[in-house]
Amino acid sequence: MDLTFNEPRAVETLMKLLAVEGVTGKEKAIGKALVEALKTAGVPAKAIRFDTAHERIPLPTQTGNLIVTLPGTQKKDRVLFMTHMDTVPLCAGAVPVKKGNKIAAQGETALGGDNRTGCAVLVNLVHTLLEKKLPHPPMTLLFTVREESGLFGARYLEPADLGGPVMGFNVDGRLAADLTVGAVGAERWEVTILGKAAHAGVAPEKGISATLVAALALARVRAGGWFGKVVKGDDKGTSNVGPFGGKDGRPAGDATNVVTDYVHIQGESRSHDTKFVKQITAAYKDAFAAAADEVLDDAGGKAKVKFTARLDYYPFRLKDNAPVVVAACERLKAAGLTPNLKVGNGGLDANWINRHGVPTVTFGAGQNAIHTVEEWVDLPEFLLGCKAALALAQGG
Repeated sequence: MDLTFNEPRAVETLMKLLAVEGVTGKEKAIGKALVEALKTAGVPAKAIRFDTAHERIPLPTQTGNLIVTLPGTQKKDRVLFMTHMDTVPLCAGAVPVKKGNKIAAQGETALGGDNRTGCAVLVNLVHTLLEKKLPHPPMTLLFTVREESGLFGARYLEPADLGGPVMGFNVDGRLAADLTVGAVGAERWEVTILGKAAHAGVAPEKGISATLVAALALARVRAGGWFGKVVKGDDKGTSNVGPFGGKDGRPAGDATNVVTDYVHIQGESRSHDTKFVKQITAAYKDAFAAAADEVLDDAGGKAKVKFTARLDYYPFRLKDNAPVVVAACERLKAAGLTPNLKVGNGGLDANWINRHGVPTVTFGAGQNAIHTVEEWVDLPEFLLGCKAALALAQGG
């Protein structure tokens, strides 16, 4: 098994991709850059295409998932390699700067190593396989959109577009030897509270404060042990309250002398158990309903509460003896790495790819401090990620 590759070229590819903006939902430019990089690597244009997932995603999305279908040199089952091409909005305008064995962002932005490291690993993988004519099975490469805003690209993928791979390898993480074989599921919820405005100085009793309803509900959630880390007997999960405001991104409330009549809140619930995810969400729903019953105007009127929730992604947990886990461990060991099986508390595209019927593990390639302005890429670990990908592609 040949695991050598052009390391300076791999780093140069990473630097080029980091310099292309492509925040979640706005992946057109990075998609174009990846197509050019893949063509330079020797991938024929006819093997490269974008799907129509963006037409099904319920949020504005510039382009579909990028899919590359390659024939194998061996008569073996097809294998999937994947990553996501979007970054969090904090990466907008990032300028990558290489200093020694690190790449960081110049200025006050995140870098985008999550997940341009994965993109560069896959470009290097095909470049090396094709350039050196290394043996490999039929392969599908998948670069998804809108991973950072809800795993939408993977969710709205048409599984048939992958060509029937029997196993998958997702590049998205810090260490090449860490194999994520399970992850939580999540629901996103939102609540709209419609109170009644009144002059807060002249006749506050005629108003119904949406802000007070929200405050009482969240206090009830916390008192019941449903906020943050949630442990109920053997059931475990987490929850969080995110954006809390008014209409069209404005603050909740128009003035201090007006009883607030509108509040909108978004939050999430997570667990490795789908039923417990729903229990956490239900606790929030019940709390808002109960709080609405407590805040009344002088005529006994109360706020209207509209609570909705949607599944973001299902949890998954691959067995340690699943073929993809066994294969990944054997191939990483052959590359001189010591596999470490992990179960994550964050969602991955692998959640949906496993749901689509392709058993998929995730490994890393040097990401550090992701989603922060301190983000950086560990270049030796990135190169190990490239090496791991070559081992996963050639082994078996």
